[in-house]
Amino acid sequence: MKNTKTALITGITGQDGSYLAKFLLDKNYTVYGTVRRGASEKFSRLEFLGIKDKVKFVDFDLLELSNIQQVVKDINPNEIYNLAAQSFVPTSFSLPILTSDINALGVVRLLDTILNVNKDIRFYQASTSEMFGKVQEVPQNELTRFYPRSPYGVSKLFSHYMTINYRESYDLFACSGILFNHESPLRGYEFVTKKIVSSLAKIKQGKEECLYLGNIEAQRDWGHAKDYVEAMWLMLNADTPEDYVVSSGKTTSVREFIEKTLDCLDFEYEWTGEGINNTLIDKRENKVIIKIDKKLYRPAEVDLLIGDSSKIIDRLKWSPNYNLNTLIEDMVDFEINNSKFNF
Repeated sequence: MKNTKTALITGITGQDGSYLAKFLLDKNYTVYGTVRRGASEKFSRLEFLGIKDKVKFVDFDLLELSNIQQVVKDINPNEIYNLAAQSFVPTSFSLPILTSDINALGVVRLLDTILNVNKDIRFYQASTSEMFGKVQEVPQNELTRFYPRSPYGVSKLFSHYMTINYRESYDLFACSGILFNHESPLRGYEFVTKKIVSSLAKIKQGKEECLYLGNIEAQRDWGHAKDYVEAMWLMLNADTPEDYVVSSGKTTSVREFIEKTLDCLDFEYEWTGEGINNTLIDKRENKVIIKIDKKLYRPAEVDLLIGDSSKIIDRLKWSPNYNLNTLIEDMVDFEINNSKFNF
């Protein structure tokens, strides 16, 4: 079948980039993915999905305008999906300037390149529920006031508004997906959901002793990355460019996520203590397998996130295939059966 469109994906080696590449290849796109020259890129996600050899890779750096301009000129894609970012929230507190340069100014460089190279290129910006931060209403939708609580959230808010500004000022087809937490087997180990599932699977197998966590009372709206990359594509293939919240519409605490994972792994367990003295005991082995570490708390916590996705469901007919239980089952199955892959 003849290729239909060409897409450029920044951050293609990450969780979302890998799933999006697979999704677009299945739709017969020609897919280009960016890699940073000299960086130690991991292609294991693309290899796991069996698509590494189908992607065309280009050297690319969001910090360098001339490089961005040359790549976009050479490829002249129909669509650009900007998924590259310094995306680990705790790291943004220790690296606020680098986080801002990549996440905020990097987006301006991309938008300005589109403006000057080819205004017909459609642009997707990966916004985030972290922009809501200290939430001003529950649930959060496209009109909810933002109140970010981390350098990561602030940098993403800048790029979100710059995307809107370029759309309204220059009539670009540029839109942002305000994605709530989305996980998968391809999630990096620095993220709490992957950390929980991976460590508890190892504890079950006798390969690890104890899992240390921060604030387990924080509440998040979790979905599956496979569903969320389809939402990205729907936005860029709509009749008009608009911003959309993408979420499950349900909130779950980290504690509940832990318990669902324990149930999926067939643990018998009980909680003891309160607050930072909270611990979880494996009743069969009569030993502590989860402890709270105050050092893992954020300087400014985001306590409650829950999204309202009625707009994208109504207008673009987005319909997720996974719920929290099937997401956790997918992640647990991967940890049990695919330990050779390191993300």
